[in-house]
Amino acid sequence: MRILVVGDSLSAEYGITRDSGWVSLLRRTLSTANPPVEVINASISGDTTSGGLTRMASLLDRHAPSIVIIELGANDGLRGLPVAMARANLQKMMTLAKDRGARVILVGIQVPPNYGREYAEGFRKMFGELAVANQAALVPFLFSGLDDTAAYFQSDRMHPNEAAQPILLRNIMEVLDPEIKAAQRPVHPK
Repeated sequence: MRILVVGDSLSAEYGITRDSGWVSLLRRTLSTANPPVEVINASISGDTTSGGLTRMASLLDRHAPSIVIIELGANDGLRGLPVAMARANLQKMMTLAKDRGARVILVGIQVPPNYGREYAEGFRKMFGELAVANQAALVPFLFSGLDDTAAYFQSDRMHPNEAAQPILLRNIMEVLDPEIKAAQRPVHPK
């Protein structure tokens, strides 16, 4: 089984020691799984949903994953890009993955309140609505359980530090574990 992570700096170990991010921790956690699980991290710092969409088809063709974790949208939100555009890009990415037989996990993120209530609320709701519409699994908020304190964030106050990575992994694993089990079940013809 292969898990493909398509994300941004939150998954690409931006600003932290290499191999200490949640994707690396996931790889180590699943290293003894039976059957084996390979984790491929195709995350790029600064990536947007547009960039992810541009890369998605070739990533799917190259890696043929059983599960795709999409952790994108934070940079769209921080740039104030239209929610409708991010939604359309995420929808296309999910469709591409599902059309190739992969299970999809969408990872929710939120924008700071200074973008205005309407924008922030629309952005937050987008992830849940897409998950429901696509019958995909959802991590409602990647940062769930992180206190809004310096203890879990780098000096920029946006990127989680090394101490936060096990919490991010826990948030992912709560949703990923049942998806792994479902992907391993044999498919019986109807």
